[in-house]
Amino acid sequence: MDSTLDFLLKAQEQAPELSAAWGDTAHAGASMIRKQLTNWLPSRLPADVDLLPDLPALVARARDLNRNNGVAAGTLQTLQDNVAGHGLRLAAMPDYRALGKDIQWAEDWSRNVEALWRTYSESTACDVANELNFASMTQLVFRSAIENGEALALALWQPRKDSQFNTCFQLIEPDRLSNPYGMLPTATMIGGIEKDSFGRPLAYYIQDQPFWGGFWTLQLNVRWTRVPAETPWGRKRVLHMHSIERVGQTRGRPLLTPVIEQFRMLDSYQRTELQSAIVNALIAGIIETPLDAQSLGQLVGQDPSAYLIKKNEYRVSLEGGSVIPLYPGDKMTPFVPARPTNTFPSFVEALSRQIGTALGLPYELALKDFSKTNYSSARAALLEAWRFFTVRRAWLATYWATPCYKLWLEEAVNAGLVDAPDYYANQALYSRARWIGMGRGYIDPTKEAEAAQLRLQGHMSTLELECAEQGLDWQEVMEQQALEQRRQTELGLIEVDLSQAPVSKEKPVPEGGSPSEPATPGGGQ
Repeated sequence: MDSTLDFLLKAQEQAPELSAAWGDTAHAGASMIRKQLTNWLPSRLPADVDLLPDLPALVARARDLNRNNGVAAGTLQTLQDNVAGHGLRLAAMPDYRALGKDIQWAEDWSRNVEALWRTYSESTACDVANELNFASMTQLVFRSAIENGEALALALWQPRKDSQFNTCFQLIEPDRLSNPYGMLPTATMIGGIEKDSFGRPLAYYIQDQPFWGGFWTLQLNVRWTRVPAETPWGRKRVLHMHSIERVGQTRGRPLLTPVIEQFRMLDSYQRTELQSAIVNALIAGIIETPLDAQSLGQLVGQDPSAYLIKKNEYRVSLEGGSVIPLYPGDKMTPFVPARPTNTFPSFVEALSRQIGTALGLPYELALKDFSKTNYSSARAALLEAWRFFTVRRAWLATYWATPCYKLWLEEAVNAGLVDAPDYYANQALYSRARWIGMGRGYIDPTKEAEAAQLRLQGHMSTLELECAEQGLDWQEVMEQQALEQRRQTELGLIEVDLSQAPVSKEKPVPEGGSPSEPATPGGGQ
């Protein structure tokens, strides 16, 4: 490993000389002799070698931007509000066909499971500290994932008096995940994660909390706890949520990583312009004296320095219609500030657009500025942002919500609260689920409602999909509509239209005959 790294570094150092000796490269972007590219020598190392040495600085700077930069903090909050929102709602969807069941069984089974999950997730029983419900934990997990690049949670089994379920979770600060006692990374131990030869996590080394007390002081008796990734029977014990962008990447990087420098420069530029504007606002004008020191002394008949001191102590009280008296020879020049410059708004807007693009947000959402937006451009921008939110929400559901649901469902099945024959053989079939987040909302409610109706009439969509886009469960919507209509009928708010009542198709009984006797064709009475 070391010899390979030394060879790569040596080859990288000798690349400009080799390129100059052999001539320019076939690809202009790989040139080593062009002025713009001569000093551009980025590293080309494995994912962990590139990321892990820089991760502490990246995380610290991303957190500082979140604390002290309004645009960065607002951007992260916008992502959290649209992706995690007020939490993810479970819609259980067991694969009833593969289980040999019918759809009626699936509906009944799902309603029972969803009711039990609501009772569990809406309480604080899911948090080992008994502080957060599942929705709040979901928000915190996503916020940690975008700010720190990753989120970490332990799945625990803790008997509780306030809940019939023992499954609960503990959120861990990702900083505590590290190699024990500063051990150098190896092929099977890197970033605090122990792996097998295929790269599968076997265990996580979590540092005990090193800080305690009113002041953050480092304790010397720091220990690490080895937490296996799974139990011997395959139940997860550690949930490590991070976006993998390269093969072999062990840890995640903050979302703000590509634009940390731009944020810092923009913040400094705005602060400088603001300070200049404040200083300029304090200066009303400049008094110019055309006399030199000798002429001034002859004019006032005293020491010029003493005269200037007295002049500086002189203050004029400005009021409406004031006349400012000047000393002999003085001239008043109004001060016209040149800061902030006329290009300040356009420059900030252009840089903010680049930052928003790197974070997956259009400018309108990044800065909450819709002043230059019409319906078409706003809809295009929000649709593009919604794709990004949908992908992020699917990631959050796949690596956080669904694993938590599987752990809870296993306990519910073993406790006899959920009927699931051969559960362990068909665990993937029973635990299928869809998670409903916050709705997309409307830009033009009339147009979008008409479009949804046309999609339903044209069989291009379903009520389930249309409701899910607005953060609703279609079954709850229909059940609520039926309940409201029944109640309105009971109160007489909806009258029954008798003209639409079905007409009896029974044939009239002829006089003197019986209902069973047909009328005689052409006959009399």
